[in-house]
Amino acid sequence: MCLWKQWKRVRTRIRELRALGLPDWAAFMKKTNEVFKKMVYLDTQGGITMKRLKEIIQHLIKGMSRAVFRFPLTVVCLICAAILICYMISLHKTPALVIEKLMFTCLVGAILGMTAQFAAERFKKPAKVRLTVYEVSALLTAGYFLILWPAPEISQEIGVRTFVAVFALTCAALWIPCYKQKADFNKVCLIHFKSLFTSVLYSGVLSGGLAAIITAVDILLFHVNNDTYSYMMTIVWVLFATIYYLSLLPKFNSADKPDLQVLHTAGNYPKFLEILISYIAIPLVAAYTLVLLAYFIKILVTLHWPSGQLGPMVLGYSAAGLLIFVLSSLLTNRFAVLYRMIFPKVLIPVVILQLVSVTIRLNAYGVTESRYYVALFGFFSIAIGVLLSFKPIAKNSYIALLAAGFAIFSIIPPVDAFTVSRSSQINRVEKILQSEGILSGGKLTPKTDVSEKSRIEATSILNYLDMHSSLKYIKWLPEDFNIYQDMKNTLGFEPVYANYAGSESKYFLASLDTQKPVIISGYDISVNIYSNRLSNEKGPLPKENPVSYKFTLKGVDYVLSVDRLSNQEARVSVKNSAGAELIGTNLYEFTKGITDTGYNQKEALPPDKMMLDVSQNDYKLKIVFQNINITFGTGSDAGVDYSALVLFGVPNS
Repeated sequence: MCLWKQWKRVRTRIRELRALGLPDWAAFMKKTNEVFKKMVYLDTQGGITMKRLKEIIQHLIKGMSRAVFRFPLTVVCLICAAILICYMISLHKTPALVIEKLMFTCLVGAILGMTAQFAAERFKKPAKVRLTVYEVSALLTAGYFLILWPAPEISQEIGVRTFVAVFALTCAALWIPCYKQKADFNKVCLIHFKSLFTSVLYSGVLSGGLAAIITAVDILLFHVNNDTYSYMMTIVWVLFATIYYLSLLPKFNSADKPDLQVLHTAGNYPKFLEILISYIAIPLVAAYTLVLLAYFIKILVTLHWPSGQLGPMVLGYSAAGLLIFVLSSLLTNRFAVLYRMIFPKVLIPVVILQLVSVTIRLNAYGVTESRYYVALFGFFSIAIGVLLSFKPIAKNSYIALLAAGFAIFSIIPPVDAFTVSRSSQINRVEKILQSEGILSGGKLTPKTDVSEKSRIEATSILNYLDMHSSLKYIKWLPEDFNIYQDMKNTLGFEPVYANYAGSESKYFLASLDTQKPVIISGYDISVNIYSNRLSNEKGPLPKENPVSYKFTLKGVDYVLSVDRLSNQEARVSVKNSAGAELIGTNLYEFTKGITDTGYNQKEALPPDKMMLDVSQNDYKLKIVFQNINITFGTGSDAGVDYSALVLFGVPNS
């Protein structure tokens, strides 16, 4: 009988006792105590009792404790990573390079430890081989650190290589228990998926609740350091979330009855997940497939190939489709069966057309890391599509095996993504400079009469190589070559940048080289000014950027004014207390002289190129431009933004 009905009976009994004037308080209190006792523990049919809650907490702690002993290398690496992250948070600045290298090493070691444990559990007596497997994993972790040790920085290349290595290890952790069909790959993936989802859910609730508690303490009791939130998030997401996730993973290859029972329970397919996969995810993938097929039909009719957005879209489609394929392999409803039958066959032509699009991009712009991985994943998807079209779902473990193989292939020189991309882009810039007569026989001959297309492409490629620390691989460039300072002297032209896609405007940016001194002798005062092109349309500048500055020199009051005359023009002037202009100048005419070589971007120009001197009535005005940002054209955003240091000098008395 539900609580509400019992409580209504108590209330009815109270009314009866009052009506009869016979307060049978003993019976009343007995009944009331029974109801309230049930209210404390909640109804056994509809809720969780306090005893049950206690059991859940104890089960969670015991499970995490078992995970600590089952995955010792992983837990040690996670603890070290959490300590390093907390230390980095406490610094409030960029940490030493060795700290970053150690943190990367710990994260890789954690994944290695998990993979090593699954490898050890493949043996009949895992305890005997466990130490050997862990020793090999520790040596691999130390080897990774030795590889990082000589690196001058944690570059994008190191980050990508590490991520790909971790991805390969994760695929290996999924495949190892299923080797020679010792375990069902589909069930292993389901268990990992459920464990990850549960861990993320618990950690999200825990971190949100702790953040609320910290905020309440900070507001109501005493001040809490803001770093506390970061420390808490580190502990929750690096330690708790990962260890709890590991605690939910059963022993996939154990023959012991308790372990088999745990494996059977963990492998149960939740009803909500079946509904999510069968009746939500699969129809969405089907609809997305129809959109892609319609788009490809449009391409074949118009013969107009996409400009680059197709690759990431098909990559995401393939990854999501394969994940759903694996998760649906344990389902027997009609939606799941049809999906497994159709998806691999549809995936092949979709990916082939995507590879054609990528090939067009590669021929036009060369290889970059992103295009390399899009193309590589395309070949992987075709291989998997063919395999899944003919192999039973019991062979789905080949997905993880091939994924790990392709990932390792992409980080092994000389066929890795970075070596191939670097070589491709260096060859491109060499061909461009050779066609313009700048590069011949490995020697440079600077030229100014270079087409705008060649200047834009050369600038873009050199910027790409500079961002990837690859300029040192170009033998014909000086060792200390700097794009922003040395391009004109080395190649004969300034850096040139392409317009924004779909825009009819052209852009120009010039900035001052702040490392070089500015002569201020003979001037009495300096003022920093800023003039925005939109200030003329939207009223005066904000208070923090005033348009006039009052000051006194030698007992005389002056006002320095910055007047916006149009989106292009601004005037800087100095007036006396009566409002009469003593000296002034417009700015736009000066900017034309800087842009005389075309729509280039010029950075770190010396002061003499960014300086405007004016003399009038024995007054002196020197304007040192810090930044000039110009948008040419007739659009609403056309105009000039000025940022400058204004020096003013009065006549000698």
